[in-house]
Amino acid sequence: MIDREIDIGFPGGAELLAFSDALLGPKKSELDEARLALSKSLGPASVSAASIIAATFTKNDRIANGTGIPAEPRMMEGNDDIRELLGIKKYKSATNTYRHM
Repeated sequence: MIDREIDIGFPGGAELLAFSDALLGPKKSELDEARLALSKSLGPASVSAASIIAATFTKNDRIANGTGIPAEPRMMEGNDDIRELLGIKKYKSATNTYRHM
C-alpha cells in the first residue's frame, strides 16, 4: 500500500516505515536491522517511542475487537463470504456487530 520509492518528507520516515514493517514481520534479523537504522536516524529514544505507539495501537485494537464494534450496514455488504471463511461470526463478540443492523 505504500510506495517506498516516494520520499514521505518526514525525517526518519523511511526508517519508521521499515521498522513498522519489520515489527509485523516474522524475521528477528530484519527487526534488529530496522531498530538499529531507526536509532541511527532519529536517536535511541525513537525506537522506544515507535514501539510504544505500535503496542498502544495493538492494545486498543484488541480491546475494540474483544468488545465487538458495531458495524455500519454499508461496511457489512459484500463481505459475508470472507467473514464466513475466517470464522468471524463464531466469536461471541460478533453479536455486537449485528445488533445495530
